[in-house]
Amino acid sequence: MPKRPIKAEDLLKIQYVGDPQISPDGTRILFGKKHITAKNKYLNHLYLVDQEGSTTQLTQGESSSSSGKWSPDGKQISFVSARSDEIGQIFLLSLDGGEARKLTNLPEGSIGAYDWSPDGKWIAFTFRQTDARWTKAAAKEREAKGLSMPAREIDTIWYRLDGDGYFLNERHELFVVNVASGEHHRISNEAWDGNYNFDWLADSSALIVARSAAKNVPFDPPNDQLFRIDLKGKSTMLPGLPKGNKASLQCSPDGKWIGYLGDVSDDDPWGVRNTKLYVVSVAGGEPRCLTDKQDYDLNVATLSDSKEASFEGTLMWSPDSKALYSSIGWHGENHIGFIELEKGGVKLLSKGNCQVVPGSISGNGERFGVLYGHPTMLPEVGVFDLSKNVDTPQVLTKFNLEFHDEIELSEPTEMWLDSTDGAKVHTWVMMPKVAKQSTKHPAVLHIHGGPHTQYGWAFFHEFQVFAAQGYVVVYSNPRGSKGYGEEFCAAIKGDWGNKDWDDVQTVTRWMQHQPFIQAGKLGVMGGSYGGYMTNWVIGHTNDYAAAISDRCVSNLVSMAGSSDFPFNRDGYFGGCAWSSLEDIAPLWKQSPLAYFTDVKTPTLVIHSEGDLRCNVEQGEQVFHALQAQGVPSRFVRYPQSTFHGLSRNGPPDLRLHRLAENVGWMDRFLK
Repeated sequence: MPKRPIKAEDLLKIQYVGDPQISPDGTRILFGKKHITAKNKYLNHLYLVDQEGSTTQLTQGESSSSSGKWSPDGKQISFVSARSDEIGQIFLLSLDGGEARKLTNLPEGSIGAYDWSPDGKWIAFTFRQTDARWTKAAAKEREAKGLSMPAREIDTIWYRLDGDGYFLNERHELFVVNVASGEHHRISNEAWDGNYNFDWLADSSALIVARSAAKNVPFDPPNDQLFRIDLKGKSTMLPGLPKGNKASLQCSPDGKWIGYLGDVSDDDPWGVRNTKLYVVSVAGGEPRCLTDKQDYDLNVATLSDSKEASFEGTLMWSPDSKALYSSIGWHGENHIGFIELEKGGVKLLSKGNCQVVPGSISGNGERFGVLYGHPTMLPEVGVFDLSKNVDTPQVLTKFNLEFHDEIELSEPTEMWLDSTDGAKVHTWVMMPKVAKQSTKHPAVLHIHGGPHTQYGWAFFHEFQVFAAQGYVVVYSNPRGSKGYGEEFCAAIKGDWGNKDWDDVQTVTRWMQHQPFIQAGKLGVMGGSYGGYMTNWVIGHTNDYAAAISDRCVSNLVSMAGSSDFPFNRDGYFGGCAWSSLEDIAPLWKQSPLAYFTDVKTPTLVIHSEGDLRCNVEQGEQVFHALQAQGVPSRFVRYPQSTFHGLSRNGPPDLRLHRLAENVGWMDRFLK
């Protein structure tokens, strides 16, 4: 049968796989598979796949199960699920058969990260208990008595996070649970603001925790330090480590080293500098950087709407403790990087215009469980075998085979466009997939968010939908993007709307001179920072006939205090939003709203009322300015229950509604 063009509703058919964890013996991979149910919900369950591609579903039911991990001996797996009591708990499932056993008996709250001790006797986990006034039981009691919702009582700026909601004064704390008895106890001796990560020492006697030692998170400069915490809660800070960020912590199997991803700079709160790999003795001291001779960043997120967005780096030791592996993002690709402990330097093991994302490594160090995908292939689970001397994984699952057999997709081609100051802008173009080909088509430029991320060689459902509707789809990585070296990324630090705008204009001029693009029929759109740049575009040019500003940034002065990550005084951006007019000036100068006096581009504004990253007031100000000047405009507000990542993992029906609004707006002005 001939293939058909993709439709927005094909989103409902996609099978999402993630978190591939290979067994200690390297024979099977544990992973999660998520799909959209008839009840407009995402349901995630755990599966196994062997080296021949035979899959087995491990968990069942109407409650999702996620975060699957192997026990060190490979005889059982752990996972997190709400199940019968609707409260998330850690479960254990023997691979010899039988029902899953609930290991923890926690009150209502949130389980964060967790990990097995190397000896298999303990599981360490982070847990944040819900404030008693905000539990489900308290809500039912208020409803029965006709009482109002309580006030949110807050004593610190670290009280909310987009996608996590309002946690107020509660904090994730560090616990250990005895695998045999299920008894658990807290080992963190104080509440910690900010994010932190941990790993077990090789002898299972204690954990190493990387957390902020700053007194006023997030206003103080980054100052993560390493702490040794034993099973009784005794905490000791390791001496001699510099300030800066420290994440993706991993202790070596031989018990001698701690590896982490980060930087020694305390002047980089938004990560424009390259994230590097450091190793330090478990006793502390001066860390050694293993990746400072190359221009790789070890924490590059490649954006897609068809996989979970991850903004954390990947790090793992070889079993002999002589090398480390990391995910490397470069020129729109993601690959497995190999770094020797003694020599340092990154060697890329995988290749190609694709995404190879490692999950874990086998006990003998020969195999990785990975995700593999590219622009015309949804991610699937695979194995990357070092012993076979190959540079691409063996794909093991075929959950999206029917999708690909039925649907025709557009294959992107890449270009490098010459911009100002000798910069080159990596750009992709997807041609329309329509039944009746014409010689000229309208075109839409997509601008990515971040800004310190990258577009690249990943499947993008929304791009494919626009191509199927007859549009030339163009997307690029202007300066500020990651994956092109530190200088390229840092070019816009505290200076948005300058070099990035040069690069967007470069792409615009290219679009205006293509014989297959219809003159005067250009659209521009983007979300988050992409929404910022869309606002900047329409405030500086009338080259575009239509625009879509999604979950945008419009006013850096007001955003400085309304975002879940409030701005530091003279931090990433110069100046300060709450001081003198002189202090406010640098923020206002870079605010798109400051240039809206001559906007004429018809603009659709999309925002979620529950967005804590770019507050809905940012979109409100854009819509107000457009309406006040009589510019054709429309404001689509999604409910309080949604958040910044609506386009990737919001409610399926609202994702479809958003896609219909996007295509409909461009159709109205470009066709």
